[in-house]
Amino acid sequence: MSEHHHNHEVESCDIPHYNSTELIVREDILNKAKELAALISTSTEVDFYKRAEKQIADNEHVQSLIKKIKKKQKEVVAFQNTFKNPQMVEKIEGEITALQDELDSIPIVTEFQQSQSDINYLLQLVMSVVRDKVSEKIQVEEASAETEPANCSD
Repeated sequence: MSEHHHNHEVESCDIPHYNSTELIVREDILNKAKELAALISTSTEVDFYKRAEKQIADNEHVQSLIKKIKKKQKEVVAFQNTFKNPQMVEKIEGEITALQDELDSIPIVTEFQQSQSDINYLLQLVMSVVRDKVSEKIQVEEASAETEPANCSD
């Protein structure tokens, strides 16, 4: 086998490298993120979510169904783990499904679920815009760097 020799050292521009636990986010970036979060919290999507959440909290029928579902979920765990009774698990899971269907048929619950979905979509959209703009900036800088000298000291 022939010897393989060449210099793998590359001149560096003294760019610091961070792992995720060392990364320190600049204060101006954090401030803009907080500003954006405050703006989002005033959106119609968040406003609708808050109103729907309050209506659900104040609705006795909805709260009763939620309590019944939670109780049944605990029963399922007990019949699975403690009593090892798959027939009862299946029966109770059917009861949970029926309660969940009843809960999902209540208009305010449907509206609340839609408002959650709308907020998630809004947040994903904001993240996509940030990601795309950063990617564009990186590509522009990479393109202009190709015309510059490779060595930082040149």
